[in-house]
Amino acid sequence: MTKAKIRVLIVDDSAVVRQTLSQILSGDPEIEVIGAASDPFVAADRIREQTPDVITLDIEMPRMDGLTFLQKIMSQHPIPVIICSSLAEDGAQSTLRALEYGAVEIIAKPRLGSKQFLEESSVLLRQAVKAAAVARLRPYNSSPVVEPKLTADAILLRTSRAMLETTEKVIVIGASTGGTEALRTLLEAMPPDAPGMVIVQHMPENFTRAFANRLDGLCRISVKEAESNDTVLRGRALIAPGNRHILLKRSGARYYVEIKDGPLVSRHRPSVDVLFRSAARYAGRNAVGVIMTGMGDDGASGLLEMKEAGAATMAQDEATSVVFGMPHEAIKRGAANLVLPLPAIASAILAHA
Repeated sequence: MTKAKIRVLIVDDSAVVRQTLSQILSGDPEIEVIGAASDPFVAADRIREQTPDVITLDIEMPRMDGLTFLQKIMSQHPIPVIICSSLAEDGAQSTLRALEYGAVEIIAKPRLGSKQFLEESSVLLRQAVKAAAVARLRPYNSSPVVEPKLTADAILLRTSRAMLETTEKVIVIGASTGGTEALRTLLEAMPPDAPGMVIVQHMPENFTRAFANRLDGLCRISVKEAESNDTVLRGRALIAPGNRHILLKRSGARYYVEIKDGPLVSRHRPSVDVLFRSAARYAGRNAVGVIMTGMGDDGASGLLEMKEAGAATMAQDEATSVVFGMPHEAIKRGAANLVLPLPAIASAILAHA
């Protein structure tokens, strides 16, 4: 029996953006664009005619803004929503609120004029739609182009051994779809003297700084968007900047991070595999690796490398994952020492560190 296609409704006030998104998505044999709407009122009519499996939604639109429309969808008839935004950093806070209201993903609008950016946007957009189609939704509560799939070899070559131990522990975490709220839950549970953390959350550039600032205001630890040569310190989490890879490095007993350009790895930049491989090499058994909710398999190979280097490794369980893709792949490969529900991960990290 032929697998049903994922039906997508595009909601954006720009005719050019609607056409571009439609062309990108229609190029995937697993996706069908069932309509496009210039504003939420037109979108509501389209939904009444045919319910989509996924909606791509702009934030800034006439007659009704995207956040208001999202709240109505999630409170009345929850449908997986991807926020497709061109908002720069100063408007990122409103986009992040969309994740709190129930959106499953943020992606950047494709920019015309750059062939590489358009090709990479196509990969990320199609991946986001497929992730959203299988995501576990929580109702809002007012309280075939061949996709490039490089390995971490593109950024950091494999080595047969890790550096010698220091006494300091370091935590590396990878997440994707559903990860923004999962990370908030995890980091809010961390005490002020928690071991230093380095995090990859798949998210576009300009949004990771706002995301880090939001978490910094909610958590007892400090949270910041990482910059090259930032030291990994107790009581601080460093979040990889969007569209850049992050590597853990070591100089003597000091751990620090390097921010690096490069191709998409495991369909992502930043890539969890790149971070985890660097942790296997430079931290070895002094590292704790955690892979959380997300679509695809980014991080599964890297977590296995960490385990083989002697690190403690953990995966979020299916019941608490919005999308049980990345953790499932890691578990299948035998990369996870522990499989835990989200509320238990923080205490497990502290026990190992």
